[in-house]
Amino acid sequence: MKIKINNTAGPQVRSTSKPSLLLPFLGLFSLIAGIQIATQYFAYLFDYQPLLGSHIGQVYPPWGILQWASKWYGRYPDDFIRSGSLGLFCSTIGLLAVALVKVVTANTSKAHEYLHGSARWAGFKEIKAAGLLEGGVYVGGWMDKRGKFYYLRHDGPEHILTYAPTRSGKGVGLVIPTLLSWPSSCVITDLKGELWALTAGWRKQHAKNKVLLFEPAASERGLCWNPLDEIRLNTDHEVGDVQNLANLIVDPDGKGLESHWQKTAFALLVGLILHALYKAMNSDSSATLSSIDAMLADPTRDIGDLWTEMITYKHMGGRNHPAVGSAARDMMDRPEEEAGSVLSTAKSYLVLYRDPIVAENVSKSEFRIKDLMHHDDPVSLYIVTQPNDKARLRPLVRILVNMIVRISADKLVFKDGLPVGQYKHRLLVMLDEFPSLGKLEILQESLAFVAGYGIKCYLICQDINQLKSRETGYGHDESITSNCHVQNAFPPNRIETAEHLSRLTGQTTVIKEQITTSGHRTAAMMGHVSRTIQEVQRALLTPDECLRMPGPRKNAKGEIEEAGDMVISVAGFPAIYGRQPLYFKDPVFAARAAILAPDVSDKTVDCSHIGVIKL
Repeated sequence: MKIKINNTAGPQVRSTSKPSLLLPFLGLFSLIAGIQIATQYFAYLFDYQPLLGSHIGQVYPPWGILQWASKWYGRYPDDFIRSGSLGLFCSTIGLLAVALVKVVTANTSKAHEYLHGSARWAGFKEIKAAGLLEGGVYVGGWMDKRGKFYYLRHDGPEHILTYAPTRSGKGVGLVIPTLLSWPSSCVITDLKGELWALTAGWRKQHAKNKVLLFEPAASERGLCWNPLDEIRLNTDHEVGDVQNLANLIVDPDGKGLESHWQKTAFALLVGLILHALYKAMNSDSSATLSSIDAMLADPTRDIGDLWTEMITYKHMGGRNHPAVGSAARDMMDRPEEEAGSVLSTAKSYLVLYRDPIVAENVSKSEFRIKDLMHHDDPVSLYIVTQPNDKARLRPLVRILVNMIVRISADKLVFKDGLPVGQYKHRLLVMLDEFPSLGKLEILQESLAFVAGYGIKCYLICQDINQLKSRETGYGHDESITSNCHVQNAFPPNRIETAEHLSRLTGQTTVIKEQITTSGHRTAAMMGHVSRTIQEVQRALLTPDECLRMPGPRKNAKGEIEEAGDMVISVAGFPAIYGRQPLYFKDPVFAARAAILAPDVSDKTVDCSHIGVIKL
């Protein structure tokens, strides 16, 4: 007994294709044709179908000879035998031909096209099934065999990860088209302020967004934001909120609290922030990070007086806050040298806020993080850091991004067993070169669940090395790639990124035909010719081919004139060999980008009545 084993490879395991019915059909046709010929020949013998006359061309049903035989076989046996022999001969010829085709087919060598892998480039049907021909953010482009170009967009809740080296065209190809079409709220890290200049005008006038510009190192155009205003004071969450903020302050690179001095400075800052917040609340003023630094560095006041004030101050209903008193008591109980080291460590993390421009920009809040998803209008927040200020402003930007994720993904409501979004607008978090912000643990952890809160992340890095760096990135055990449904890449510069993309596209099977000949080359006929078919495994896109993908063509000024190639991978679908889109080649996008950005930022909170008192 022969047992057929299902050893199909890859997606073909669930193939619904049925075996061919051509040969059985031809065999049945041969039998019917033989009976038909016998019927027609018998009719011809008895002039049922004369060569001349009114019945020329008469065709009888195949079973006619059977009906006639039941009536007249006894009278005309020889004619029936003659007609049956002719029909049998014709059927036999047809069946022999079918059997010959079957034998030839069975003895013909066949290659298994999926033996070593079934990877292939996606076609139109797979791209449409992946949902990339509808609305949403731009992830690339694709050109069919006829030269028609399609924009590839993704509108699902899943996240996107892009590998794009510097000056590869990610801004003009992906970021700007997305910002010129995404209608809901968004957060954008904008180096140099280019995205604000090209997209804020359209987003304000036509997408009806409140456009917010937060540029901490600039004294014009932008608005202010005070991280301490996001603390939920007088609630059960106040200590946790302050601890999260203090952790970001003393860990500006995302490496964790590694030293004793970091841990003790963290404990001190938790007490200081709570003390400043309650003191400002009782005096109807505002606490800021710069005012906390002023408390620690006040040259006219002995530092011991501050510890005494923190222990004796009545924060809550006539009693001292336990977290504040404990922090002050810890400092008073430390040896003088250790206390001095803890104090200097804490002050070193607040040096940024001694810059008067930065201090002014964090002195009050002209927008709140909740406004991003809960304001009446969608809100677009541009976080601008000029290249010269990028490194020193990184701690503040980390605080803002961290709070956006924590506060926006705070509460989930379920109804009938399903999560129900408690927001007015979806939020797109578009972070360019996000590993340069250092390791944001909350970002890595939250990718697995923030989609349920209406947050979609679009993360861009230079290459896989920047993402997996142990020093400045997320390490080799990162989970960013695991939680990104779409990964797209421009031509890489690093072999590690090329190898990652090669593995991402998968392995395919190539059918190799080898022909062997014997005999003299000058002979009229070769002595012997043999053909061998062999299945060979290879990567659909080898690292070498990935590195040699055509990039964008540029002119002498470095401006992109013609798009290059790119690779788009969507989980569960074949990889797409695509083409970079360019917004300035599209008249619609070019017109939208030409709309001037507003001269000053919008605001969602009126802070004109709030005064800031230095503590």
